[in-house]
This record gives sequence, C-alpha cells and structure tokens, in this order.
Amino acid sequence: MRIRPLVGDMLFAVALTTVAVTLGAEAARQGQRPLDAAAYALVLLVHLPLAFRSQAPVTVCGLMYGTWAVYIGAGNWPVVGSIGPMLALYTVASLRPPRVSVPCAVLLGGIWIYAGAVSHADSWASVAGQALVYPAVLWRFGVVARRSAELTRQLRREQAERARREVAEERGRIARELHDVVAHHMSVISVQTGLARFVFDTDRETARAALGTIDATGKEALEELRRMLTVLRAAGDGAPASPMPGLARLGDMAERVRAGGVPVTLTVEGTPRPLAPGIDLCAYRVVQEALTNVMKHAPGASAEVRLTYEPHQVSVAVTDDGQGVVSDRVRSDGGHGLIGMRERAKLYGGRISTGPQDQGGFAVRLTLPTSARADAQGDHTVT
Repeated sequence: MRIRPLVGDMLFAVALTTVAVTLGAEAARQGQRPLDAAAYALVLLVHLPLAFRSQAPVTVCGLMYGTWAVYIGAGNWPVVGSIGPMLALYTVASLRPPRVSVPCAVLLGGIWIYAGAVSHADSWASVAGQALVYPAVLWRFGVVARRSAELTRQLRREQAERARREVAEERGRIARELHDVVAHHMSVISVQTGLARFVFDTDRETARAALGTIDATGKEALEELRRMLTVLRAAGDGAPASPMPGLARLGDMAERVRAGGVPVTLTVEGTPRPLAPGIDLCAYRVVQEALTNVMKHAPGASAEVRLTYEPHQVSVAVTDDGQGVVSDRVRSDGGHGLIGMRERAKLYGGRISTGPQDQGGFAVRLTLPTSARADAQGDHTVT
C-alpha cells in the first residue's frame, strides 16, 4: 500500500519528535541542564512542523530555526533540538533552487555558532567546523536529491513523448496499410463495375465475369482487413496472428489487375526464398500501390512487374507505358501513396526510385536488403 506524502511526513515528524524527547532525557548525563516542561514543549514545537515540510519547506524551515533559537537561548542542550532543523535544511535543498536553499544553510550555520556562544563552548574550532560541515553536507545531499528527482521527471516526460511518437507512427502505419488494401481493391472493383454496367444489356457473359471479379476482390479486401485487425489485436493480447500477404501472392495480384483491364506481365528472376515478414510485406505493398496507380492514372496502359532475388537483396520494379499525368501519381490520394512507399523502404533500409521513364510511362523501383543468401540463381520465369 502506497502512503500519501503528507501522511508519511506526519509519521516521520512523530518519529523524530520521539527520538528528540528520548535524547532530552540524556541531557543530565551529558553534563547539561536537565530539560524542564517548557524545554520539552519547545522540543515538540521544533520537530512537529516537519509534518508539513513537503507542502511548505521554506516556511517550516524558518519556523523551526526560530523555535530552535528560542530553545537554545533558554540555556537548553542544543543537540536535542538540532535534528529537526537539519532535516528542514535538507528538505529545502531537495525541493527549492540554490538561491533559496543556500541562505537557509548559512542561517543554520549561524544558529550553530550562536548555540556555541550561549553554551560557552570550550573548543570554538569544533563549533566552527560543525557549523560549516553539517549545513554543507546536508545542503549537498538535498541538491543531489533534487537533481535526481528532476532527472526522473525528465525521463518520464521523454518516455511519455516517445510513447506519443510511437502511437503516431503506429497510426501512420495503419493508415498506410488501410490505404494500400482499400485503394487497390476498390480500384479493381470500380473498373469492373464500369465494365459490367457498360455491357450488362449486350454481353451478359462479360458482365457476369466482371461481377465475379468484383465478388472475389471484395472478399479478398475483407480478408486482408480482417487479417490486419487480427495483427492489431495480437499486439495487445499475445494471440497468434495470421501472416500478412507477401511476394508469394504477386501472381494473384497480377491476375486481379488483369481482370481490372490492365495487361500485366510478372517476371521472377533468381530463386525465390523466404524473406523476413516486414520486408516481404513492404515489397508486396509497393507493387500493389504501383499497380493501383497504373489503373487509376494511366488508363489503357500495360504494366510489367519484375521481381529479382539476389544474394543479399531483393528488388522489384513496376513499369508501364501509360501517358497518365505524372503529378497525379506523385500526389496519389492525399499522400499515402508514393510517400508511403518511401517510408516503407526507409524503415527497412531499402532504396526506392519513382518517376517517368525517358521512353514514356512511369517506373517504380525498390531494392531491399536481406540477410538470407540465395542457394543459386534460377532461370527467368515469365507469367
């Protein structure tokens, strides 16, 4: 159970007051004047304000210094009343800046010298040493505690800021995933819907095929969205997540885009091999976004997807021969398109280039480093 600061200070004040009262009983044995009722009352007044030391450290310190000075002036043994004022100085140094705590330390040293004068101390060197060392040590301990508390607060602020950044980055990642999933599939559905409407009365077979493509594309979009939600839930409850799509499904993507009216050629070079999930998904999404842009901004164009497995990297290139407006592709629906590609590539240490080709059309080329080595380079495979 966590004790509230005020309750803890009250308990601490009671404990120190008890120690001081117990020490007062030793005054006669130490050759000092025994404490009477008034002296014990002053001992209580010196120490009990410690219960509020965290709420008003400077006020408490001043009150305790004044009461201790009165106690000393009455000819009582100074040591009995010294515990509380020393703790008050530490508290001020741990909670207030040096411009406040240093005068409190100097004042404590002055009261210590005053106590030596009132008690007619035999060794002024000892009194002066105590007046200098005790306040300096207590002040230093308090300053260290204050700096440690400030560093702790700063660390918590940085951790909170880092958490906010991570949340923002995660939201951006989810937004890119949603864009990639929805934009691609909705582009196919839009094209097929237009085709079905155009030939509905004249070519029922073509219209039926278009509706079939719409149905299959919609189901695949829902499947990917469910998979994404499963991944997000797994991050919170530790449940196993279904794998996200990867390069092994490029053939399905190409078929879907062909059904949307864009001739696509898929070429795979090298020996396919398993890749890290993040790299696999990154390459898949870049190809998906590039083909979506072809469908949206280069009507009538044909496209080529070239996937190359190399010993230390994998690269994909999506080129087309369309005459669409390049600026439309660069904008790509509010900034989640080509910008999202670059962010994905940067996240996995890859390189990406996008832009028009000299001979016409547009090209997207991505290279991602991999840790695996290909066993051998295979023949070109064209579908």
